[in-house]
Parts: sequence; C-alpha cells; structure tokens
Amino acid sequence: MSVKLKGKVALVTGGSRGIGAAIAERLAADGADVAITYLRSDEAANKIVAACREKGVRAEAIRADAASAKDMRGLIDEVVKQLGGLDILVNNIAISTWETLEEATEEVFDRVVNVNIRAVFLASQAAAKVMQPGSRIINIGSIFGERISVPRHAFYAMSKFALAGLTRGWARDLGPKKITVNCVQPGPVATDMNPEDDRPVVAFLRGQTALGRYAKPSEVAAMVAFLASEDSADITGACINVDGGLTA
Repeated sequence: MSVKLKGKVALVTGGSRGIGAAIAERLAADGADVAITYLRSDEAANKIVAACREKGVRAEAIRADAASAKDMRGLIDEVVKQLGGLDILVNNIAISTWETLEEATEEVFDRVVNVNIRAVFLASQAAAKVMQPGSRIINIGSIFGERISVPRHAFYAMSKFALAGLTRGWARDLGPKKITVNCVQPGPVATDMNPEDDRPVVAFLRGQTALGRYAKPSEVAAMVAFLASEDSADITGACINVDGGLTA
C-alpha cells in the first residue's frame, strides 16, 4: 500500500463495478479510507469493500439511488458519520442512453439529467460544506463532453458537456477555499458492461484512437489518483482526456 493518501477519506459514487470499482481500489491502495455507493448488488459492493479493506484501510458501501434527490442530499452526511470526514469526492455514477431525437422521451431526458447532472450537483454542494482546504472534487466526464463520434448519444453527451462546465465554474467558486475541482474524460474503456468485443461500434471507436485499443479501468483510476494527490495541487478547472489519443 502507498501512503500518498493516508489519512484521507474518499467517496466514489457508483463504485461497485467498472471504472468506479477500479477508482475505489486504487484510492485504497494509495492509503485512503473509501466509501462507495451502489444501488442493486450487495454482493458486488461487498466484494469491492473487501478488496479495499485488504489494503489496510477502512471501507464502507452505502446504498444510494443517484436519481433520488433525497438520497444524494443525505449521502455526504452518511459518509462523514461512517468515516469521520470527506477529503476526496469522485462523482463517477452515470447512465447512458441510445435514442435518436425522434425516439427520445421526456422521461429518459429527466432521468439522464437527474443521475448525470443533478446527483453531481447535490453531492458536490454537500461535500463543499464539510471539506477542508486541500480537498478534491473529481468528476468523471467523457470525451463525449468534447466530441460526439457516434449517433444516438445526444442526452449522454449533453450531460457530459454540462459536467465540464460545472467543473470549470466550481473550480472558480471553490478556489478561495483551496478545494480543487477537475474532470477526467475517458474515451472507450473496457468494462464488464462495455467489453472490447466484436461489435461494430467497438471496432469503430478503437480505430478512432491513436493507440488502437480500449483503455483499462485501472488507467482511468491512475489519473484520478493523481488528481486526488498532493502532486496535483496546482491543477483545478481542468478537463483531462484519458482516451488513447481519440481526441488528438
């Protein structure tokens, strides 16, 4: 275990699988106590908690629905109650949809906004009230917040453009408190939910990258860990692409 984040408390929303799970485990490996949120699978959440605890840190799983304003308003208080504070907030949870403009519904629009934007706002607002100088807010955006390379992704892209804007604005708002706010924008990442398989869209996106491959979740987690550390003290308001050169 590293000691870079020893004594810090981190919260990773949506930390029971995929990129969120990789982030939680990396922050724990760097010495942070970690809380994750999850919605459905106790088994998946408990597995990540156990993996974090094996690294010698405290870890807890909190069931929370990102679409619920009530759950998100109370989330930070629960983390503080269980782990004693909060130094690092990673807003990772998000949903994606695949409708064209003609197919889209108001219900889908509202859910994307509630999960991908409102949940980030509510968690970050509550976190800023308890965070001390030197704390970090790290949003997990997407290259779709900069460039939309496939159809049927307008709502998801809208939410990630919004996240980039919030990152820049909140960096200004929280700068006087010495709290940094940054956004990591992954390109295609190989996860259980998004495998690098033989689907046409996979071949297309892989071909758009300079490296010719999908990223590993651990590679996104490495950037988050850097932004959570003291090494990034002078970086705020940045949207950093981890995309294998797709946006080069």
